Amino acid sequence: MFDMTATVLRNFLSKTHTRLYPFQVRETFENVRGNLDIRIEECIMCGMCQKKCPSQCITVNKDAKTWEVDPYSCVYCGICVDHCPTSCLFMHKDYRKPAKVKENNQQVQLKGPEKKKKAQE
Repeated sequence: MFDMTATVLRNFLSKTHTRLYPFQVRETFENVRGNLDIRIEECIMCGMCQKKCPSQCITVNKDAKTWEVDPYSCVYCGICVDHCPTSCLFMHKDYRKPAKVKENNQQVQLKGPEKKKKAQE
Protein backbone atom coordinates (compact mmCIF):
# COMPACT_ATOMS: atom_id res chain seq x y z
CA MET A 1 0.00 0.00 0.00
CA PHE A 2 2.77 2.44 0.90
CA ASP A 3 4.65 1.54 -2.26
CA MET A 4 1.76 2.84 -4.35
CA THR A 5 1.46 6.06 -2.36
CA ALA A 6 4.77 7.39 -3.66
CA THR A 7 3.73 6.67 -7.27
CA VAL A 8 0.33 8.27 -6.80
CA LEU A 9 1.83 11.40 -5.28
CA ARG A 10 4.49 11.66 -7.99
CA ASN A 11 1.87 11.36 -10.77
CA PHE A 12 -0.44 13.79 -9.01
CA LEU A 13 2.24 16.48 -8.71
CA SER A 14 3.92 16.00 -12.09
CA LYS A 15 3.02 17.63 -15.41
CA THR A 16 0.10 16.06 -17.29
CA HIS A 17 0.90 13.79 -20.23
CA THR A 18 -2.28 14.50 -22.17
CA ARG A 19 -3.56 17.52 -24.09
CA LEU A 20 -6.83 19.30 -23.55
CA TYR A 21 -8.18 18.83 -27.06
CA PRO A 22 -9.63 20.94 -28.76
CA PHE A 23 -8.01 23.77 -26.78
CA GLN A 24 -4.49 22.41 -27.36
CA VAL A 25 -4.11 20.97 -30.86
CA ARG A 26 -1.04 18.95 -31.65
CA GLU A 27 1.01 19.95 -34.70
CA THR A 28 0.78 17.52 -37.59
CA PHE A 29 3.69 15.32 -38.49
CA GLU A 30 5.72 15.69 -41.65
CA ASN A 31 4.32 13.85 -44.72
CA VAL A 32 0.95 13.33 -43.04
CA ARG A 33 -1.99 12.57 -45.33
CA GLY A 34 -4.88 14.45 -43.83
CA ASN A 35 -7.41 15.38 -46.47
CA LEU A 36 -7.71 14.78 -50.21
CA ASP A 37 -8.18 17.79 -52.50
CA ILE A 38 -7.97 18.60 -56.20
CA ARG A 39 -7.09 21.57 -58.38
CA ILE A 40 -9.97 20.92 -60.73
CA GLU A 41 -8.84 23.46 -63.33
CA GLU A 42 -5.71 21.34 -63.97
CA CYS A 43 -7.57 17.99 -64.13
CA ILE A 44 -7.78 16.37 -67.57
CA MET A 45 -10.54 13.92 -66.47
CA CYS A 46 -8.47 10.89 -67.43
CA GLY A 47 -10.01 8.77 -64.64
CA MET A 48 -6.68 7.31 -63.48
CA CYS A 49 -7.46 8.23 -59.84
CA GLN A 50 -10.78 6.39 -60.08
CA LYS A 51 -9.12 3.29 -61.52
CA LYS A 52 -6.32 3.18 -58.92
CA CYS A 53 -8.41 3.98 -55.83
CA PRO A 54 -8.55 0.83 -53.64
CA SER A 55 -11.68 1.98 -51.77
CA GLN A 56 -13.43 3.17 -54.97
CA CYS A 57 -14.43 6.46 -53.41
CA ILE A 58 -13.59 8.61 -56.46
CA THR A 59 -15.97 9.02 -59.36
CA VAL A 60 -14.93 10.81 -62.54
CA ASN A 61 -17.58 11.62 -65.11
CA LYS A 62 -15.88 12.62 -68.34
CA ASP A 63 -19.10 13.67 -70.08
CA ALA A 64 -20.31 15.94 -67.27
CA LYS A 65 -16.72 17.02 -66.43
CA THR A 66 -17.22 16.23 -62.74
CA TRP A 67 -14.88 14.76 -60.14
CA GLU A 68 -16.44 13.43 -56.97
CA VAL A 69 -15.02 11.92 -53.78
CA ASP A 70 -16.78 10.33 -50.83
CA PRO A 71 -14.70 11.39 -47.80
CA TYR A 72 -16.26 8.70 -45.59
CA SER A 73 -15.12 5.94 -47.94
CA CYS A 74 -11.63 7.31 -48.59
CA VAL A 75 -8.84 5.58 -46.67
CA TYR A 76 -6.34 8.39 -47.45
CA CYS A 77 -3.73 6.01 -48.82
CA GLY A 78 -2.50 8.54 -51.41
CA ILE A 79 -2.40 6.11 -54.35
CA CYS A 80 -4.58 8.44 -56.43
CA VAL A 81 -2.15 11.29 -55.73
CA ASP A 82 0.81 9.17 -56.81
CA HIS A 83 -0.82 8.11 -60.11
CA CYS A 84 -2.31 11.47 -61.17
CA PRO A 85 -0.61 12.38 -64.49
CA THR A 86 -1.08 16.14 -64.04
CA SER A 87 -0.36 16.20 -60.26
CA CYS A 88 -3.59 18.06 -59.62
CA LEU A 89 -4.49 15.79 -56.68
CA PHE A 90 -2.84 16.51 -53.36
CA MET A 91 -3.21 15.83 -49.66
CA HIS A 92 -3.67 18.55 -47.08
CA LYS A 93 -1.90 18.29 -43.77
CA ASP A 94 -5.09 19.19 -41.93
CA TYR A 95 -7.57 16.59 -40.84
CA ARG A 96 -11.30 16.95 -41.13
CA LYS A 97 -12.95 18.08 -37.93
CA PRO A 98 -14.73 15.34 -36.03
CA ALA A 99 -18.48 15.32 -36.37
CA LYS A 100 -21.05 14.04 -33.92
CA VAL A 101 -23.37 12.89 -36.67
CA LYS A 102 -22.43 11.48 -40.06
CA GLU A 103 -24.05 13.60 -42.70
CA ASN A 104 -25.46 11.58 -45.56
CA ASN A 105 -24.44 12.43 -49.07
CA GLN A 106 -21.38 14.35 -47.81
CA GLN A 107 -19.51 14.14 -51.04
CA VAL A 108 -17.28 16.66 -52.67
CA GLN A 109 -18.21 17.22 -56.29
CA LEU A 110 -16.32 19.60 -58.50
CA LYS A 111 -16.80 20.48 -62.12
CA GLY A 112 -13.82 20.93 -64.38
CA PRO A 113 -13.40 23.64 -66.98
CA GLU A 114 -14.84 23.20 -70.41
CA LYS A 115 -12.22 22.53 -73.06
CA LYS A 116 -12.06 24.99 -75.87
CA LYS A 117 -12.71 23.49 -79.24
CA LYS A 118 -10.10 24.08 -81.88
CA ALA A 119 -11.19 26.44 -84.57
CA GLN A 120 -11.55 24.63 -87.84
CA GLU A 121 -9.67 26.10 -90.67
